[in-house]
Amino acid sequence: MKILIVEDDSRIATPLAKDLRHQNHTVDIAVDGIEGWNFAQAADYDLILLDWMLPRLDGVELCKRLRAEKSQVMILMLTAKDTANDMVLGLDAGADDYLVKPFKLDVLSARIRALNRRNREVVPTVLNYGPLTLDPSSRTIKYQDNPLKLTPKEYVILEYFLHHPKQVITRDALLNQLWEFNQISGEGTVKTHMGNLRSKLKAAGSPANLIATVYGVGYRFVLPKEERQG
Repeated sequence: MKILIVEDDSRIATPLAKDLRHQNHTVDIAVDGIEGWNFAQAADYDLILLDWMLPRLDGVELCKRLRAEKSQVMILMLTAKDTANDMVLGLDAGADDYLVKPFKLDVLSARIRALNRRNREVVPTVLNYGPLTLDPSSRTIKYQDNPLKLTPKEYVILEYFLHHPKQVITRDALLNQLWEFNQISGEGTVKTHMGNLRSKLKAAGSPANLIATVYGVGYRFVLPKEERQG
């Protein structure tokens, strides 16, 4: 998932981002409500973890602004405000869930998984494309019975392809969804990661052109009966 943390306290935001990245999520951090709004306009996030008490624009107002713009992003409010009235106010502003500080990281992770399940009409336990399988719960990948060991970036790239198996995925889409704002990256970076991912898939027994290049555009899975060269 691509996650935006809007939190002005680095003592909370930094370890939270580290934990989420360890779980193979792509994470950006905004330190106030206006910056959070700008980030949300510039990229397509799956989830926003939103503090209430923020400089310049508070979390409730940011949430209302996002919903007024018809944003469908999942929003989980993280706040020390713990009264029933506060919770009602946050949820009525458009938040999908509400978690009171302080919280344990494993509880937050469980809330994120629950939100993700509710957000998808059908969530396969295991993502697959023919004999290629990826189990998000255990973060294991296999081609037939051969396991693959991927870097975190290779993992999220492959997961993204498995969520969009019939689409041509552009390099810009990969950069937008899977890289963070503060990472220096470009098409060359995408090509390097794609080359490494293809090599590992081939070593596990997949066809060399399982993920084919659509020249000038990006990449796509090749259907089993196709014989295109990637």
